[in-house]
Amino acid sequence: MMENSQSGSSVAGNSARPGAAPFHVLTLTPFFPSLENEVNGCFVKEPLNALARLGVSSSVIAASPIHSARRSSGPSAPAEWVRYFQIPGTAGLSSAGRFLYARLRRDLAELHSRRPIHVIHAHAALPCGHAARLLGRHLRIPYVVTVHGLDVFNSCFRAGAPAEWRRRASIEVYRSAASVICVSRKVQEILQAGMPGEVRSAIVYNGTDTDLFSPPLLHDSISSSPLAGSQEILIVGNLIPSKGQELVLQAVGRLADSFPQLQCHIIGEGPDRTRLETLANQIGIRERIHFAGRQSRTAVAEAMRRCTVFALPSSSEGLGCVYLEAMACGKPVIACRGQGIEEIIEHGRNGRLISPDNVDELTDALSNLLSSRERSLQIGAAARQTVLNGLTLDRQAHNLATLYRAVAVLGAVNRAL
Repeated sequence: MMENSQSGSSVAGNSARPGAAPFHVLTLTPFFPSLENEVNGCFVKEPLNALARLGVSSSVIAASPIHSARRSSGPSAPAEWVRYFQIPGTAGLSSAGRFLYARLRRDLAELHSRRPIHVIHAHAALPCGHAARLLGRHLRIPYVVTVHGLDVFNSCFRAGAPAEWRRRASIEVYRSAASVICVSRKVQEILQAGMPGEVRSAIVYNGTDTDLFSPPLLHDSISSSPLAGSQEILIVGNLIPSKGQELVLQAVGRLADSFPQLQCHIIGEGPDRTRLETLANQIGIRERIHFAGRQSRTAVAEAMRRCTVFALPSSSEGLGCVYLEAMACGKPVIACRGQGIEEIIEHGRNGRLISPDNVDELTDALSNLLSSRERSLQIGAAARQTVLNGLTLDRQAHNLATLYRAVAVLGAVNRAL
């Protein structure tokens, strides 16, 4: 499901020629699984195997500032972790790309001489996109950059001089990129509205591992249905205010009398945990709320198969991979309007959409799904089919490979001029 904007030309993909050297992409990312955290950046790692089947090999450099905890590569997610200098906090983001470039310049020149890099794919404008811009200019390699969230210009939702520095640095990254990859039309609209001139951009939706995230067996589905035993709302996400867990707790409090077996399972870590636990106590539903912390990908998939409804009323999502994963498991999903996921969910057919921060709408949506097993199963089946129809890892890899090759051809033409 890749769409090209007015400022990006149409591209046509082709698979690797028999006997040809693999097309080589350097992935430069601050998000990637590690031995210390196997779920961080899984959305960057998981398409790589599908890309390899299309003749696209990937070298992965995962970048971490020196003031952060050290990370190391695991066997299931090979990457070279590098550390670079950055002034701590968001104030240092506008200059961090230069330090990352200085850290990588010599090593990547050597890698490029051994295995020519066709395209650099940076994830997020700062710092990796900034470093990719400098590396691309130095090595004469085109680069693309993916924008994963709604904070396209790295304001960090604050004003002031540091936010303006980050905005200017981000604009330079986007202006020089061969293409800015947006994970949704919503992200692309914010990008285009904020750029002082045209920008080459494309929409490539994230894909989902539909084998790992798959529906339960029929007998499991029946035994865990709303008409058989407890009902469970699942939330997966960082414990921060924008994710909307507080709204779900308020809704559970309102529904407790009508659904005496209702439980809420929360997967994720973050600074809001203590506040959410306190809120659950105040509402009188603490025994219904289960904080599971960070879980493995397998455990998350199992929780999604087990739940009755997946709810994440987040107010800041470029797309939201967890929605797609729950949909792939055949579960009805509740999300907010105005986010990237609104492009995927058709309200009432394959999910439910509510207004941000609207506990009344969330309560009604939950009640509607919890009270009808037939309705929930129908919406869940439509959700699964939506993912299979265009939001798989293979589809994402095909779209990325198509874009990479078009960018490489254009880069070769430009170098020849």
